[in-house]
Amino acid sequence: MVTGHLREQNGYFQMILTWKDASGKRRSKSISTGLTVKGNKKRAEKMLMKARSEFNPDNLAVNKGMLFTDFLGKWLNDKVTDIPAEEYSSFAYYVKSNISPYFSAHNAKVTEITDQELIAYFETERLQNGTGNKALLSINRTICTALDYAVTIGWRSDNPAHDINPCLMSTTPYFTDFLLDWLSVIKLKVKSTTYTGYEKAVKSRVIPYFKEHHPNLRLDAVTAKHIQDYYSYEMNVNKVSANTVKHRHANIHKALSYAYKTDLIPSNPADKVELPTIDKYVGHFYNATQIEKLFKIFEGDPAEFGVIAASFYGLRRSEVLGLRWDAIDFESKTITIKHTVNEARVDGKCTLVMADTTKTKSSFRTLPLVAPFEEMLLKMKMEQEENKRLCGNCYCQDYIGYIYVNEIGEIIKPGFLTSHFTSVLKANNMPRIRFHDLRHPYVKHATKNFCLRLKFFQAQAYLILNDILAELISNNGRKEHCGYDSHSNRSWTLYAISMRLSGNT
Repeated sequence: MVTGHLREQNGYFQMILTWKDASGKRRSKSISTGLTVKGNKKRAEKMLMKARSEFNPDNLAVNKGMLFTDFLGKWLNDKVTDIPAEEYSSFAYYVKSNISPYFSAHNAKVTEITDQELIAYFETERLQNGTGNKALLSINRTICTALDYAVTIGWRSDNPAHDINPCLMSTTPYFTDFLLDWLSVIKLKVKSTTYTGYEKAVKSRVIPYFKEHHPNLRLDAVTAKHIQDYYSYEMNVNKVSANTVKHRHANIHKALSYAYKTDLIPSNPADKVELPTIDKYVGHFYNATQIEKLFKIFEGDPAEFGVIAASFYGLRRSEVLGLRWDAIDFESKTITIKHTVNEARVDGKCTLVMADTTKTKSSFRTLPLVAPFEEMLLKMKMEQEENKRLCGNCYCQDYIGYIYVNEIGEIIKPGFLTSHFTSVLKANNMPRIRFHDLRHPYVKHATKNFCLRLKFFQAQAYLILNDILAELISNNGRKEHCGYDSHSNRSWTLYAISMRLSGNT
């Protein structure tokens, strides 16, 4: 005797059938109803009663690798007394005249029938055989009923025919499959570091959610409600921030925009989604005393150069690591920010990404080389030359030209700089801040040279700047002849302040 009950799993009803085998051992099998829990309990109970009456445990011992065409014959034989005569006649006709001829040529097993297999079949019927819509619907009903039987007797766990409209010229892919296809397209259009962020969010968060909660959701069936529910799930269950939801929304919206532009969907449902209110991020920054202490703590540390460059010049981590000797003009006393080094996961491997680009167009800039920083660079250059001499052939040749390398010539990794910075702060009981927080405008000017009389000289700096510009223009006739970006007032201001504070003006 086969008993059974319903179980809720991931928002869907599952049928659990139980029986005893020949040895008296209790066995069970789970069969999906494909019905959501809400509003479908009575339908699920009817399906359970039908499954209990039709399920035969002996069928489990039969070869489930049976060809689909052979299975169709078995289905018709097994159900000859259960299906009304007129309907049975229709099923038998379409099996013999349409379905079997196609699938016998493809040697498809009943367990191997997928939505893509069925889509290809209906495309053949429609385009090559000229089969009309009425016949296509009848054929699909035949396949649907047959595969329902395969699910009932435990030969399959799902019925892909339920999700197909055979009358459509094409059937859109599952939403999760489309997202993977979109990633392969967008990979060729964005920076590798940007792609890494897209890939991580989509593959580790978005796709797992939709596979679990909406496993058969097709691209053209995605609604704003589906997306809204996902954001609510992330915030309520995974406790992510509103800002994280904003980034996930950017990924989903961009993917669906691509689907809209390529005529896969008539509109972008992500346009209708309500995003949560984002609380403005309030960073934590050091005061002048803490900055002085920070410099002392990192004195002689591998991260010393990174900390000073970030706090003194306001450089990003990628810009600090991307500094090369050709960016330093010791004669004109300038530093040009034009190269970056980032870390990205490419094809599953963590890779350094070097690029002659900056984060934004305005990030490409020229800054003044102040005396204390120049001394540090000259000292590092001498140490590099000495390390090359001592190491000989063992010195790493991959990063020749880069400033921020270790004793054997290997570049300082982005991950190391961030993690080491955090661990040193913790070891010295310093308030926790991010490495990126060193770029804060106050911190940039709270160095040992700048904090003494900054406010007084900052006002005079603009006057000095105007004098310098006026002299250059009168001598050269054009502002472009100066050694700095003509549009970078901040660079000139910083230059004027540093020269005044160092006693050079």
